Amino acid sequence: MVKNPFISVTFQEKKKENSGSVEFQVFSFTNKIQKLTSHLKLHRKDYLSQRGLRKILEKRQRLLSYLSNKNRIRYKELISKFNIRESKNR
Repeated sequence: MVKNPFISVTFQEKKKENSGSVEFQVFSFTNKIQKLTSHLKLHRKDYLSQRGLRKILEKRQRLLSYLSNKNRIRYKELISKFNIRESKNR
């Protein structure tokens, strides 16, 4: 697996300071989603990993909806930075 170069630039330096911020949580969920997606491409019948992926996707979606209600500008920046599709109900 190839690590995202964005990790070292932005979040590893400040990991201890902002590990609770919405942006960092969305970032960590996005990394987990990418890892699970690549795993599921090889192991299609791993249903427990599929369930875990759905749970992480739901958590990330809840965080994104919270951020979109709280601060729309930060939400738009985060969506564009991580190449996340905007939900249809927004």
